Amino acid sequence: MNAAMNEILMKAIAGMSSAEAEARVLAATEIYRTGRALADHAVYPWKADAELAELLGGASGQVNVGLAVTPETFAAIREANGSPRLAEVPPDQDAMEFELHLPGGLSVDVLTSSSPEGDGAIAKYLRKTGEGVQQVEYRCAGEVRRESGVCGRASGCGWDESEFFSGGRAGGGKSSD
Repeated sequence: MNAAMNEILMKAIAGMSSAEAEARVLAATEIYRTGRALADHAVYPWKADAELAELLGGASGQVNVGLAVTPETFAAIREANGSPRLAEVPPDQDAMEFELHLPGGLSVDVLTSSSPEGDGAIAKYLRKTGEGVQQVEYRCAGEVRRESGVCGRASGCGWDESEFFSGGRAGGGKSSD
């Protein structure tokens, strides 16, 4: 990510805890667009495979951008957004998370580590890169996934129970780096 893009992302992260609702929506939308653009660029070659393109929902597939932030930023964003319900995260993942739904069907997960000095993926990410887009998830067509077996054609393909594909962090590499 170039310096100008990183500066825009940092301003958007700060804007997520604004007292102004419109500023928060604009900031979250910028974070979504940044994460989506980087991830779409990374998976573009996969979309040449018709089955995999269908799995990823085509051009209009549902995408969820995961933003990793420090515990302090997490608390400020959560409070500014009306203290949304925390997601149920398995204890071994050492994370806290809530989801924000934006106009136009956009979705941003805000994540932090329960133990910043721990060995969880979010703690490691924050120590290595600081706050930023940690993952992008593509909602996948479950029936196609189970029947086609195309997952083996996409390196790094990680399916979970919610049938999302986690594309890793926007800057490259896997989210557990």
